[in-house]
Amino acid sequence: AVKQLFPNAKMVIGPVIEDGFYYDIAAEKPFTPEDMKAIEERMKQLINQDYDVIKKMLPRAEVIEIFKQRGEDYKLRLVDDMPEVTEMGMYFHQEYVDMCRGPHVPNTRFLKNFKLTKMSGAYWRGDSNNEQLQRIYGTAWASKDELKAYITRIEEAEKRDHRKLGRQLDLFHLQDEAPGMVFWHPRGWTLWQVIEQHMRRELDAAGYREVKTPQIMDKTFWEKSGHWANYKDNMFLTASEKREYAVKPMNCPGHVQIFNNTLRSYRDLPMRLAEFGSCHRNEPSGALHGLMRVRGFVQDDAHIFCTEDQIAEETRKFNLLVMKIYQQFGFEHVSVKLSLRPEQRAGSDEIWDKAEQGLRDALTACGVEWQELPGEGAFYGPKVEYHIKDALGRSWQCGTIQLDFVLPERLDAEYVAEDNSKKRPVMLHRAILGSLERFIGILIEEHAGSFPLWLAPVQMVVMNITEKQADYCREVVEKLKAAGFRAELDLRNEKIGYKIRDNSQ
Repeated sequence: AVKQLFPNAKMVIGPVIEDGFYYDIAAEKPFTPEDMKAIEERMKQLINQDYDVIKKMLPRAEVIEIFKQRGEDYKLRLVDDMPEVTEMGMYFHQEYVDMCRGPHVPNTRFLKNFKLTKMSGAYWRGDSNNEQLQRIYGTAWASKDELKAYITRIEEAEKRDHRKLGRQLDLFHLQDEAPGMVFWHPRGWTLWQVIEQHMRRELDAAGYREVKTPQIMDKTFWEKSGHWANYKDNMFLTASEKREYAVKPMNCPGHVQIFNNTLRSYRDLPMRLAEFGSCHRNEPSGALHGLMRVRGFVQDDAHIFCTEDQIAEETRKFNLLVMKIYQQFGFEHVSVKLSLRPEQRAGSDEIWDKAEQGLRDALTACGVEWQELPGEGAFYGPKVEYHIKDALGRSWQCGTIQLDFVLPERLDAEYVAEDNSKKRPVMLHRAILGSLERFIGILIEEHAGSFPLWLAPVQMVVMNITEKQADYCREVVEKLKAAGFRAELDLRNEKIGYKIRDNSQ
């Protein structure tokens, strides 16, 4: 449909994603909403022709010749990315042809229940230094009812969009001068503080001790930790007095310094250090999305230094704590996933074998079921991820616990064992909410802005009907505040019905 309406457009790549698909396209000018409607209409016309979709496995040279004749430069680049592949799957749709592993439907009559949903910008290979493409998203379902149900969910998600509700409720805003960083308004910061103080009480009760570490540290420190080699592209760098520094992208190396500052004994373990640590990561500007994807964020971070014998028990305790806290925030459905070694990683295969098996053993001890995700671990160790399901059925990864034998070794962390020998502690990286910014975004959308009373930035509003009640309203507000409630006063010269509606958003 795109090629028929825009013959000069270059087709790039179109994978399947959760609940749908997208296609990246290089076009001479940006597509408009009217263009998307026209593309959808032409797709319907083509589908109604009930034509067969034919797959052919063709030799590499023939595939290259087809795409050269059609002027599909991006397809030729994709073929170049697969030098070892000698035969490729090609799908023929009447005069259109595309490359794909498949499978595809055999006939267009199976595609009648679809809809194009949105457009966005994208970069070739996801790199902001490359040319910008246009991405068209869509969804397809087996029946009209399933498509209708999905569209209803999408419409409800738009109503709950945390960016829109953040403005309506006067919680926060973002602006171009600080991309990916949040301006918290009084009500939004009140919500933040309620969450942070609640977490602080829970962590204290669970035996964590709160610490604070520097924002900026010398390049040599990050080289020693392994971040400079494995994570430099995601770090903000600066310099002063002929020294290079980096803004911390994570808190863990700083916590090792606190552990190392004093000679530790096996009697000190497990040592649980917690920090509401402010971190910065140089995320691509095109990937930023409200509170869900930011550059500056705070983690409810903690690191547990322990012996190998303590791993299973510490993981069990963390599992109980994370499940308890999710229930407190109203999330009952939690799934667990184990992310295994990525291609780019620090440490030997032997260390990774030990770390991955350690987490498997710990999860078994917790009595939970989990799914394994090869290649998704952090560069320094495997991790367990906790995914919560929201009111719209969407899954969000928030909590994590990561087993790390690498960083204690790189940063020379040691403790004196019972036999007076020096040993390396095991380091468990863990978070429950993840980024507080992102978790607040999830909460806004989960509750559609109508927070439960204990979380609400404003719990009560006292309003007068006429000027005669103003002084009494002030007295009531002061009494409520003294009792610990978050109360506000509304003495505007407006009708009471309007004020009730306005304060009930």
